[in-house]
Amino acid sequence: MAARDTVEQLLAALTPRQKVAQLVMPWLLGDFTPADAPTMRRARMWVDSLEVGGIIISTGTPHDIAAKLNALQAEAPLPLLISADFEAGTTMRMAAGTPFPTQMGIGATNRPDDAYTMGRVTALEARAVGVHLAFAPVADVNSNPANPIINTRSFGGDPHEVARFVAATIKGMRDGGVLSTAKHFPGHGDTDTDSHLALPIIRAPWERFDSLELVPFRAAVDAGVDAIMSAHIAVPALDGQERLPGTLSPQVLTGILQDSLGFTGLITTDALDMGAIAKEIGADEGVIRAFEAGSDLLLMPADPAAAIDAMTAAVESGRISMTRLNHSVRKILQMKVRMGLFHQRTVDLEHVAEVVGTERSMAAAADITERSLVLLDDTKGTVNALRSGPQRVAVITVADGTTPLGTRLADQMRAMGHTVTAVRIPTTPTPTELAAVERAIKDAPYLVLATSVRWGSYSGVIGLAPATADLLNRLARQKPSVLVSFGSPYIIAQVPNAGGYLMAWSGTTMAETAVARALSGRTAITGTSPIPVPPKWPLRAGLQHPATR
Repeated sequence: MAARDTVEQLLAALTPRQKVAQLVMPWLLGDFTPADAPTMRRARMWVDSLEVGGIIISTGTPHDIAAKLNALQAEAPLPLLISADFEAGTTMRMAAGTPFPTQMGIGATNRPDDAYTMGRVTALEARAVGVHLAFAPVADVNSNPANPIINTRSFGGDPHEVARFVAATIKGMRDGGVLSTAKHFPGHGDTDTDSHLALPIIRAPWERFDSLELVPFRAAVDAGVDAIMSAHIAVPALDGQERLPGTLSPQVLTGILQDSLGFTGLITTDALDMGAIAKEIGADEGVIRAFEAGSDLLLMPADPAAAIDAMTAAVESGRISMTRLNHSVRKILQMKVRMGLFHQRTVDLEHVAEVVGTERSMAAAADITERSLVLLDDTKGTVNALRSGPQRVAVITVADGTTPLGTRLADQMRAMGHTVTAVRIPTTPTPTELAAVERAIKDAPYLVLATSVRWGSYSGVIGLAPATADLLNRLARQKPSVLVSFGSPYIIAQVPNAGGYLMAWSGTTMAETAVARALSGRTAITGTSPIPVPPKWPLRAGLQHPATR
C-alpha cells in the first residue's frame, strides 16, 4: 500500500512533460570522464534539465561506471532507472567482471542450472555498480545461420530448449536482485538483415511464429520476466503490414504481446536511433508511434530533448491521452520503488570489488566454460593425438585488430607440455606474413587453427572473409588440423578441409584456457551443439571424451 501511495503521489505531482521524460532513456559510456568534459555536461543536462527517467550505461570499468552513475543519481530530481546490455554476463559492457560463455555456449552445456548461475552472478555484479535493469536474456531462436546480429547471443535453435534456458536466466536474475528483459519480440532469430542498418522482414506465417519464435517469450512471461524488448523487424503475417517494424505495430505489442500472451510488465523499444526506425519512419515520429503501439520505455532516441518535445506536443494535442501516459509512467515508477531507489539510489564504491569478479564467480564461469566446448569432428585424429600426450604443434591465429586472441591458448598449451610455435596473422595476410605461417608449420605435425567471427552491429554480414577461409583450407590440406572457433559456430562450412572442429563460443582468455586444457586432455569434452550446424551435424551433435591426464 505504501509503495502504491508513493507512485500515485508522484504521478499527481509530475507535469505532463516530466511524465514524458520518465519514459526516455539515453545511452552513455561508462568510462572515466572529467566533471567538466562535454559528454558529462551533456549527461547532467539529460538528468537535471530534461529529467529523463533513466540511463543506459555502456563500456567502462566497474568503478568508473559506479562513480559516474552515483554522480548522476545525486543530481537527478527523481532516482534514475539504470540499464545495461548484460547478455552472458556483465563483461559484455564492463571491462572487468565474470566472463561467462555466450548464451549459445551456455546452451551447449545442456544444463539450465548454468543459465541460472549466469543470471544470478550477472545480477549481483549489476547491482553492485548501480544497474537495475538488465537487457537480457536474449529469447530469440537462432534458426537462420546467416543471421548477422543474433548468432551466439541466442541459447540455440530449438524453441523449447531456448525457453528452458530463458526461464532459468530470469529466475537467476530475480534471485540476484536485478530486473530482467526478454528480447527481441516477436523474435529476431530468422533474419539475414541487421536492423541497425535496415528493416528486416520475416515472412513466416503465424503458425511458424506460434510454434517457434513465440515459445521462449511465453516461457519468459510464465517465469515472471520484468520487461520485454521489441524487435525492429517487419512481420507481415502478424499485422498485415509489409514494412512496419514490430516496435511500431499495435497488433504486435498490444494485440499479441499484451492481449494474447498476457504480458503486463514493462514493454521497451530497442534503440530508436537504429536504421530500421530512423530511416523508415523518422526520429520524432518513430518515438511517438512506438509509444502508441504499446511501448512504455523509449530507448536511445536520436535526440532526447527533441523526443521529449515531440511526445509532449502529442500529449498536449490529445493524440496521446493522459490515461495512456500515466499507464506507462506508473510502470516505470513502480520499478524504481521495487528496486528501493527512493530509499537508496547510489552504491558503495568500496563494495564493488567485494562483488564483481569474485573468486567464487570466476570458478563457476570457468567450470561452465569448460563444459560448453563442443567437438563436432575429429576425422583426422588431431584432437585425439593432442590429448594423448605432448606434441609439436603450430597454433595459427587469424584475427584482425587489437584482440589478443591466440596468445593465452599458445601459452597454456606450452604450460601443459606441448612444443608450440605460434603465429598471428590478419585476415588478409601479406606475402611476408604468409611466409611466417609456412615456417611455423614446417616442423609441426599438427595444426591448431584459431579464429573468431562475432556478430556485430552495423556489419551486415557474418562469416569468414573469403581470403581467411582460403588460407585456413590451404593450411588444413597440408597437416592434420583442428579448427577452433571462438565465435560463430557456422564457419566450419567455409573450411571443409579441417579434420577437427571445436566450438568455443567466445574469445575470452577463460575460453582460451578451457580450449588448451581440453586439447591437452586435462578436462573432459562434454558439450553438445544447441543448433544444427551445416553441412551435416544435427542438433545436439558432439563427440564425448573423458579427461585423459
